[in-house]
Amino acid sequence: MPFSLERIGDSKLFLVLSSAATIRKDHIDIIKTLIGTEYRVLVVTTNQPYVILKKIYGKEGINLSKTFFVDAITKYATGSALENTPDCRFINNPANLTDMGIAINETLNTLKGEQVCILLDSISTMLIYIPSINISKFIHFITSKLRLVDAAGIFLAVEKGLDPLLMTQLSTFVDETVDMEEDPHKTQS
Repeated sequence: MPFSLERIGDSKLFLVLSSAATIRKDHIDIIKTLIGTEYRVLVVTTNQPYVILKKIYGKEGINLSKTFFVDAITKYATGSALENTPDCRFINNPANLTDMGIAINETLNTLKGEQVCILLDSISTMLIYIPSINISKFIHFITSKLRLVDAAGIFLAVEKGLDPLLMTQLSTFVDETVDMEEDPHKTQS
């Protein structure tokens, strides 16, 4: 069942919880939903490289003209960034939150005046590289930035992959928590 943004007018920041088995499908459903709206989408990926996501999106018929990327995995995995990629900013590794924040900020500035939604995939993957306290600080920074520029944000995570303290903190930073396993249209505050 696709992710619903029917309440995005009142709520702009979402923590979306998926099972490990469905997180990739949920990511695709979310990006399809966003592309079908007036939003320009900034995909911040710590999970899959830019090239792989572009292939997956292409197979799914997703129009990439409204999509930009911050890729935190390609340089880490290959040692270099791809050339001629105006729709992607590469950072050195998923643990470099400073560079990730700068890349997000620069892209938001580039898209100033447009409706933007960030899709961060995934908080669970970030836990491999970064302590949860640093992730919490980073997500707080990003959600504060998004509120200041009136942009939307969706933070994807594996539900059972978050410790209770991190889950509590993340829930306070967003407007709504959506559990894709319970009911994709049901939201919790």
